[in-house]
Amino acid sequence: MKKIFVAALLLVTMVFSGCGGGGGEQAKTDDAKKPDKIVIGLDDEYAPMGFKDEQNKIVGFDVDLAKEAAKRLGTEVEFKAIDWNSKEAELKSGRIDIIWNGLDITPERQQNMLFSDPYMDNRQIVFVKKGNDQGITSENDLAGKTVGTQAGSTAEAYIAGNAALKDSLKEFKTYGDYVSAFMDLENGRIDALVCDEIVGRYAMSKQEGKFDALNVTVGPVSEFGIAFRKDDNELRDKVQKVFDEMVKDGAAKKISEQWFQADLIKKKK
Repeated sequence: MKKIFVAALLLVTMVFSGCGGGGGEQAKTDDAKKPDKIVIGLDDEYAPMGFKDEQNKIVGFDVDLAKEAAKRLGTEVEFKAIDWNSKEAELKSGRIDIIWNGLDITPERQQNMLFSDPYMDNRQIVFVKKGNDQGITSENDLAGKTVGTQAGSTAEAYIAGNAALKDSLKEFKTYGDYVSAFMDLENGRIDALVCDEIVGRYAMSKQEGKFDALNVTVGPVSEFGIAFRKDDNELRDKVQKVFDEMVKDGAAKKISEQWFQADLIKKKK
């Protein structure tokens, strides 16, 4: 009887030990699926998406979005400045896990990187002096006006390459930076400024009450996406899931309004 009791006790112990071990193994597997840290590569001179502030700390609109996503994933996040010309190599080598920095989705990039769904339109729009829209409702209404933009910008390339539009302008002026362009707009030296919307709205936020952003798109519209290694579907899907939650519960909208005084987050149809 004693032998039977001991045998039964050993059997029960083995069963419960096995169950406990299995559960522990499953927990380890689940933990392994969650990265301890996500390294995000960016151009740290691209205000307002990601840049260094006066304290040399990396801040920005995309930085705030990424921090919120990482918090919801329960993982740490590190922001790493990279050579923007080598961004695809940085991602492929594993030195970074994600590029989240106002990155246009293009067919060429899609061949080498895996993208999230588009989260923002990247368009060129018209900025004017406060209360002076001059009846501008389309790019054709720029005819007869002195128009400015930044040298080397997407807007310059579009206007310079569109002979009909350029020839219709009274004058087309380019500037070394948008600070100078907005200064001339304020002083009446140009009638309108064509500028990247996110850059222009950020500049507006630093000079409240001086300018209006018109809902007038000039040229084609591109889309921003979050980029991952080509085969990293698992991380892409996790980030996409939490980002969708951020859009749904208004967290992404709140961050956009803090940076641009407008909700620029792209909504899914």
